[in-house]
Amino acid sequence: MTGKSEGRGEAVSEGCAVARPIDYLERILNARVYDVAIETPLEHAPILSARIHNRLLLKREDMQPVFSFKLRGAYNKMAHLGPAALKRGVIAASAGNHAQGVALAAQRLGCSALIVMPVTTPQIKIDAVRGRGAEVELFGDTYDEACAHAHELERSRKLTFVHPYDDPDIIAGQGTIGMEILRAHPQPIHAIFACIGGGGLISGIAAYVKRLRPEIRIVGVEAADADAMARSLAAGHRVRLEQVGLFADGAAVKEVGEETFRLCREHVDEMVLVDTDAICAAIKDVFEDTRAILEPAGALGVAGAKAYCARHKLRDRTMVAVASGANINFDRLRFVAERAEVGEQREAVLAVTIPEQAGSFKKFCTLLGPRNVTEFNYRYDDPAQAHVFVGVQVHHRAESLKLVDTLRRHGLATLDLTDDEMAKLHIRHMVGGRSPRVDNELVYRFEFPERPGALMRFLNSMSASWNISLFHYRNHGADVGRVLVGMQVPPQDMEAFGAFLDRLGYAFRNETDNPAYRLFLG
Repeated sequence: MTGKSEGRGEAVSEGCAVARPIDYLERILNARVYDVAIETPLEHAPILSARIHNRLLLKREDMQPVFSFKLRGAYNKMAHLGPAALKRGVIAASAGNHAQGVALAAQRLGCSALIVMPVTTPQIKIDAVRGRGAEVELFGDTYDEACAHAHELERSRKLTFVHPYDDPDIIAGQGTIGMEILRAHPQPIHAIFACIGGGGLISGIAAYVKRLRPEIRIVGVEAADADAMARSLAAGHRVRLEQVGLFADGAAVKEVGEETFRLCREHVDEMVLVDTDAICAAIKDVFEDTRAILEPAGALGVAGAKAYCARHKLRDRTMVAVASGANINFDRLRFVAERAEVGEQREAVLAVTIPEQAGSFKKFCTLLGPRNVTEFNYRYDDPAQAHVFVGVQVHHRAESLKLVDTLRRHGLATLDLTDDEMAKLHIRHMVGGRSPRVDNELVYRFEFPERPGALMRFLNSMSASWNISLFHYRNHGADVGRVLVGMQVPPQDMEAFGAFLDRLGYAFRNETDNPAYRLFLG
């Protein structure tokens, strides 16, 4: 921050003891961001709009040169530094988007930049910052440890610290997003949704929008496990979290800023909290409309808009969600894809107990009906009953509840695990294992056509006397489903089994002698 007085919403003129309030409208109108930033489009999301029954516009900050809004505030702060401060250089602490914004700004302004990053920072982000010409020093396991070290270096090297959010120039730089939204859409807007980490983005947007269009609601969105602003606003003072969830790492802040808290108390109308599954669903929603892949923090605004419309039962209103960033690690995409359907309430995750006898597996699949099975995990263990872990595609949560009721009415004990975090993260991958009680087991890999009815055709083709002892399937979005099946086939039935494989017509491979099967499952 430029001084404690500005943290209280006041500015002190040099040579004068009279304090005056910060005029954010003036600061935003005079912000220097367009030397490095572009005016991003405000795009209609037609598919998602139809689903939520409101018109949703996306402010595409993921299209900035560093794929995030952060360079606006960083450049505006640094462009207002005097020549002496620029000559000494700047320092920042960041594990991601702010670091890249500072590095780009320093490159454009011709000054040196030192970025302190936690040692846990992915190499792709370190390389991106170094690629902009900044020096990187790795320190500590968390942002807080890196930030404390950065302040030590600030003092010892006489560098200028560029705060990621709690600075009027940073806030004003981010506030240019609000200016662009109103300029691009002078028609009525019901609400603007922005993610909150430290609060710089929403503070800047709110300070501008509430001055010119106070009827527009400003809604802050946080991850449910990183809700420092929501707790602070509820308490009436800043609350420091003991720990934060790191899935939406770009907004994982333990304590919001002093100035950003003041502005949010004054201007933010409502807070919305969303969980990991809702964030993943929002990433998928934006991809379906734009073919762009947002990072988790970048999708918070979209997830919040969806939750807000459902909470208030709104229809035919215009909403704006800030798509704030797209710096996602490629290896996280598998997790996002796994959880998106659950977050959209389009997948039911169930544990079903069925009798361990011939025909019960087929009966269970018949009760599932024509729905797409997204996952199926089962391993023989008990001669009396079988425990099946299954994912089923549904249209909405009410259909999930109806399916659970149907299974129970037919005598199948069913647990709904759709909201069970441990089951979705761990248990689904641990079902099964070695079973010493299985005789005459053959293990085959099949490629099923990825369409409804493929599993039932398989079950109808096989002999009713062959017990299924192992079954594993997960929908990976390909044209074919890859399935691992164990079947207990007596030696005298091998000729009939060969005829079954020929009649089935699915690609297959015998894995009975596979050493991995022998080691872990046989």
